[in-house]
Parts: sequence; structure tokens; C-alpha cells
Amino acid sequence: MKVWIEPELCMGVGTCESIEPLVFHERGDGLWAVKESAAHFGTEVVFDGKRAPHGREGAARVPDELKDLVLEAAEACPGKCIRVMFDEDTPVT
Repeated sequence: MKVWIEPELCMGVGTCESIEPLVFHERGDGLWAVKESAAHFGTEVVFDGKRAPHGREGAARVPDELKDLVLEAAEACPGKCIRVMFDEDTPVT
């Protein structure tokens, strides 16, 4: 599973990080980005448009044990900007 944020839809509320801080990251301008945490992938990569691509080009891998929390964050997001892809052909909001 992969996840990304559509930056133009992000409202900057931070609900996503409050649900799963190992996947969602405040990018410094009041909006949020996704990340692959060092705890799961050895090196932290933040997909914020600066250090790595953002939007769909910056989709982060989600560890199996965090999938339910990422889905919960996507459902709770007031801007509905979190996109989840279970496989290459099936994006889900």
C-alpha cells in the first residue's frame, strides 16, 4: 500500500499526524506531507516537494502494521486530501 497527499486540498489541520505520526509530517508551511520513517525503512524520506517529490509522485510506502491507521487518517481528514493506493491500478480516497 502507498499513500500521498494532494497538497492543493490540504487544509493544514493535522488530523493525519495525530492519528499516525510515523507516516504524516508537517512540512513547515502549515501543510502536511507523507513520509517513510526510518523505524520501518532504515532511512527517513519526507515527500514534501523539497527533499523528495510530493503529490502522487511522492507516494510513501506504508508498513503493514500501519495500514489501518493510515486508512483511519484518510477517512478523518477534513480536506479529503489523503490518497491511498492498494496496488498500481486501484487508488482509493
